[in-house]
Amino acid sequence: MSDSLDRSTKISSLKEPVVKKLCELLDKSNTQGWRKLGEIVGNDRRFKVSSDDMEMCSLKVLELDGSPSRMLLRLMGERGCTMGHLFDYLQTLGNSDALQCLKPSALQILIQPQSVALISGHNLRLSCHAVGKSPVQYQWFKTKEEVPNSFSPDLVKSPVHLKDAGFYICRVNCGDVCEFSQWAQVDVLNVTMSYSQSYHSLEGRLKVVIQPQSQRLHVGETLQLECGAVGRPIPHYQWHKNGVPIPNATKRRFTIPHVMQGHRGRYRCEISSSSTERMWTNEVDIVIAPRTSVQISGAMECSEDDVYAIGGGECNCTYQVFIALHTLAVRSFVMFLLIIYILGSSDFFLNSIPDQLNATDKVALLIGNLSYKNHPQLKAPMVDVYDLTNLLRQLNFKVVSLLDLTESEMRNAVDEFLLLLHKGVYGLLYYAGHGYENYGNSFMVPVDAPNPYRSANCLCVQSILKLMQEKETGLNVFLLDMCRKRNVHDDSTPNIVLRVTANIVFGYATCQDAEAFELSSSGFTNGVFVKFLKKRLLDDEKITVVLDRVAEDMGQFDATKGKQALEIRSSLSERRALTDPILPGDGTDHTHSRQWAKAHELPESMCLDFDCGAQIKLGFAAEFSNVLVIYTHIVKKPADMSFCQAHVTDFSQDLDVDPKEMNRETPEETGIYLLSSSLPQHCLYTRLSSLQKLKEELVFTVCLQGTFTVMDDGDTVHWTKSISIGKPLIARLDLHRAMRRNSCLQTCMMPHSPSHSPCHSPGPEHHLYPHYGQHPTQDYNRLSPQHHCLDVYEHLQGAVGGRGESCYDIGPTYDSAGGLSSSPGRLSIPIEASDDINELQTVFINSLQFQPQ
Repeated sequence: MSDSLDRSTKISSLKEPVVKKLCELLDKSNTQGWRKLGEIVGNDRRFKVSSDDMEMCSLKVLELDGSPSRMLLRLMGERGCTMGHLFDYLQTLGNSDALQCLKPSALQILIQPQSVALISGHNLRLSCHAVGKSPVQYQWFKTKEEVPNSFSPDLVKSPVHLKDAGFYICRVNCGDVCEFSQWAQVDVLNVTMSYSQSYHSLEGRLKVVIQPQSQRLHVGETLQLECGAVGRPIPHYQWHKNGVPIPNATKRRFTIPHVMQGHRGRYRCEISSSSTERMWTNEVDIVIAPRTSVQISGAMECSEDDVYAIGGGECNCTYQVFIALHTLAVRSFVMFLLIIYILGSSDFFLNSIPDQLNATDKVALLIGNLSYKNHPQLKAPMVDVYDLTNLLRQLNFKVVSLLDLTESEMRNAVDEFLLLLHKGVYGLLYYAGHGYENYGNSFMVPVDAPNPYRSANCLCVQSILKLMQEKETGLNVFLLDMCRKRNVHDDSTPNIVLRVTANIVFGYATCQDAEAFELSSSGFTNGVFVKFLKKRLLDDEKITVVLDRVAEDMGQFDATKGKQALEIRSSLSERRALTDPILPGDGTDHTHSRQWAKAHELPESMCLDFDCGAQIKLGFAAEFSNVLVIYTHIVKKPADMSFCQAHVTDFSQDLDVDPKEMNRETPEETGIYLLSSSLPQHCLYTRLSSLQKLKEELVFTVCLQGTFTVMDDGDTVHWTKSISIGKPLIARLDLHRAMRRNSCLQTCMMPHSPSHSPCHSPGPEHHLYPHYGQHPTQDYNRLSPQHHCLDVYEHLQGAVGGRGESCYDIGPTYDSAGGLSSSPGRLSIPIEASDDINELQTVFINSLQFQPQ
């Protein structure tokens, strides 16, 4: 092997041309190809290429441009294979052509040209520098045509013009050897002279120089929006409508050839660079007016009263007027022109389009309680909160997602949520877990609630709404994924004095005095409500329209038809939608927003160097706002070390981490089910939940274990490092602290005046039990017509009640707030089903059972 080949270099650092040529050779050869190479590597215990890995490589032939060799090399690289190892394997394989690919070339390009966007009239410079064993020659090309007199490493255009935009590449020759550089795109922007003169730094930060403009169009006309930014590397573009990304709209210019009414809205473009720098253009209004035409045949007569009848005089032109001229007698064509003048000509129709509504900000609090201490545990809230978090972030909501909160933690989380609300903000609260409803007031049950619980142990949703109203929010949305059965252990009637505001929307997962359900299966899926909600949440429609469609979808689901139905309560008088754009208000205090943002920043990844010569990467990921994932990966180990592994330990007792679920080889082993596909492979994983309980900075130990080949007894040597990452994620907000005096707890006991409250509920003497007569005792034969007392262990695949206090207890005398009587041992652990609706309809429908609440 050539002495100039660095055996310690990782094969993951191979240049793409080398990898491409090497893969072509290994893919084509039957006797000296990738399969034989895989067998050789598999016999070396250091890299553990299994038969399953080989099968995964072979499946790459089914993909367009798929390469089994590339997949094999990637697996080897992830497991620490170096150039020296690969060279030895190829020698054993006997593939001389493949070996030649690894030997240093006589010509090497050191500096590649970079794509750039710049303003017309500025100077363009593209650079390509190479070294070889003999003098190097250069030739630049624009697409397929040679650029005249471009024989130097630097291609300079001074000044650059619009016609110079395009794709460039450089051919480098060294004797008989020829190499091409990578392609570089040049985007030239035509900008006004005043701005062009004020812009100087091309190598600096990304800068927007062309802003889109608002437009008023008629149906059928062409919409053309344009923006532009300068910078190196060239910026990337993504257009958004009403806060939602537009599919395939990734160019500077966005065009819709024939606009329709549905294309009206607010548009802006997100501009980013590969350096993770991101900025937005101005948001512009696109108004689409209907195309109108009036045809006149013959002379008609019109009186003065007729003119007023069609909008003359003090005409209110905020609504569209449809004119039936054939019913009028117009004296002359001059009178018709007078009518058009009165209506304000074309501006009348344009002004009839209502203004686009907007939010000054969007904030969402998502709480999923599943690990109850004194009540049946749930599973779907974790999946539901995770999916809704990702969807709401696509709508530009500031989202905090929390699992398993105690009463004080829930109240403090709500307080932090309320601090982010101010005039015009869209606030959304989603809760999944146990709950109940008494006299129109809904209560969310914390994980530490006693058995039985009462209102003093729970959070009243209406009290949170009252505090939100005091903030003068633009929209208040409550999505309550819980049971709404009556709690017979709670006799209190905490009525809340609510203001009359036309901006409240409640989406209940089930009807009053009914239960919400989970679907049981061996995997993780959503509850019934979110199963259908997530398919509609991104729709650009009024929020009540979205929920109506979710209700229709749920109504077609045979597994819960007649047993769970979405209930919507709304006082919304405007077309408010979750997709509405954000237009910050004047004088808004962003102090709490910045604090909230910091509470969602991940600790930075770090590389740890140990005295033995090994290097460890310590990485972090967030599964929820209070769930942190830590993973360790061996970056480098000494050549004489036969075994090396790094794990984390010594965590704060506040977190109550189970040592048996730490430092596992797969994310699933430690409970990381939803984030596993996004994590790097071949690491040791640890999941830290309940970060809100952390009182001090998070300090832990990274322990490195290793054995050396020179040690005959195989003893393991240990090295340790103490690491502090401060208070990660939601721990910065100190939700563990004592409840504040102005917490939502205080509003639950306020006196209620029925004459002033739009949500007045009947007192206990007026409470109706439509299914069970006047007494709240439930008839379980009616709720479970097929089985009086079904043994859940015989029907685990059925749908089970999932969001009420007694959702899983089948005993016929089980009380609403956890009071067990004569049926011990009947608790079932909820499991969830796949998303296959057809399977649920055919297999699960017959075993679906209401559980007593």
